[in-house]
Amino acid sequence: MRDTFPLLVKTDFPVVYRARIDTLQANLGYRCNQSCTHCHVAASPQRTEAMRGETVDLLLRYLTVRRVVNLDLTGGAPELNPHFRHLVVRARRQGVHVIDRCNLTILNEPGHADLAAFLADQQVEITASLPCYLEENVDQQRGKGVFESSLVGLRQLNACGYGQPESGLILNLVYNPLGPILPPDQVGLEAAYQAELAARYGIVFNHLLALANMPIQRFGSQLISKGQFAPYMDLLKSAHRDENLAAVMCRNLISVDWQGYVYDCDFNQMLKLPLGANGSGPGHTHLADLLDRDLTGAQVRVADHCYGCTAGQGSSCGGALATA
Repeated sequence: MRDTFPLLVKTDFPVVYRARIDTLQANLGYRCNQSCTHCHVAASPQRTEAMRGETVDLLLRYLTVRRVVNLDLTGGAPELNPHFRHLVVRARRQGVHVIDRCNLTILNEPGHADLAAFLADQQVEITASLPCYLEENVDQQRGKGVFESSLVGLRQLNACGYGQPESGLILNLVYNPLGPILPPDQVGLEAAYQAELAARYGIVFNHLLALANMPIQRFGSQLISKGQFAPYMDLLKSAHRDENLAAVMCRNLISVDWQGYVYDCDFNQMLKLPLGANGSGPGHTHLADLLDRDLTGAQVRVADHCYGCTAGQGSSCGGALATA
């Protein structure tokens, strides 16, 4: 896999400063039951990295000590971590809002038959990847048979109340482009998804999140191999909007890897860019070092991939930042 880091580290991206942290995003490991072409963490069934129990307990302690209200769980497939359910239950007992970044097909894997019901019982918000409402496009990006398996997962979630009016169980879907282009307007695309999924498959959901593909890991390597890296970066930079800077996710979120080390965002984690200001920040910081440290006002470490968050309507783990 071709490394894009040397092409990204020298940057003219604007300076970003942190506001108060309200979200702890934790990567529970890189093991996944899929190997998607766009995956920025290069997750696969062959990966073995997984967060250990003592690090899970540290997450829970940090949430309490720093009064963080949101826990955003990622992977790989976060549900494959053996401590996943323990973490969810404990966090919910602490009054923390939990988000599970679910690939949908995990709901159909052996040993996970009750997963949808567990998530509903714990009132976990689900953010699920479904890059298109057409089978051909999804299978091209995520593997043959993934679309049909995703529909089965969505029907399970709908049956548990997810996406249903007044259930309080939030089901978000995630769209990302198939190639080196910006995602279309999120508002219009959400309406199209809702209409098509309801008409074709009887599936309902709450919101669509439109994300830009980041020029790192598998997707970045593909760009280099196809001679598309420079044109894609030109596209991101030409579409940059300063007004998106106020809403970028790194202002209110920290990202923790499976070993407990902290980064300014999930993408910086994959590039192994340590927490802190460019060129002057500390080495790799562990979450244990932040229990008594307020990061408000700290400078975020940036690189050229950050233009993926500010181009056009903007992009973050919560979808578009503005109307395109």
